[in-house]
Amino acid sequence: MSGDAVVGLAAVTVLGVLQQAYFSLQVIYARRKFSVSPPATSGPPQFDRVFRAQANCSEYFPIFLCVLWTSGVFFSQGVSSVCGLLYLYGRLRYFRGYCQSSQQRLAPLYFSARVLWVLVGSSVLGVFLSFCRVYLELDLLHVFG
Repeated sequence: MSGDAVVGLAAVTVLGVLQQAYFSLQVIYARRKFSVSPPATSGPPQFDRVFRAQANCSEYFPIFLCVLWTSGVFFSQGVSSVCGLLYLYGRLRYFRGYCQSSQQRLAPLYFSARVLWVLVGSSVLGVFLSFCRVYLELDLLHVFG
């Protein structure tokens, strides 16, 4: 598979890495602003929200990357790339909302979770169809298409 074949997925991946770096920098700035030195992970509520927002985004990032690439390779690079951009937008809104108040994180959290489930579903479907074609010699898209 050439680089051109996955350029959309690669672009979304790089944007995601840059987003994670931005979130990490926000924790550094919050540590300085609220005088919370490492290894401490709690402080004033404002710091705690920034720290938790970054940690939550980091926890989901490997799952996002896995389903982004699986969906892109086995289902559709275009659909997966658009979903990836929507997910990153949702996580940015989540991060900013959580930094303001824990309540403001909820709508973006639900949005990004729905997008992530679309990527999971398209990953499962794409792998299933490819498995049937490769190992069972059954092209379900051709049979039902």
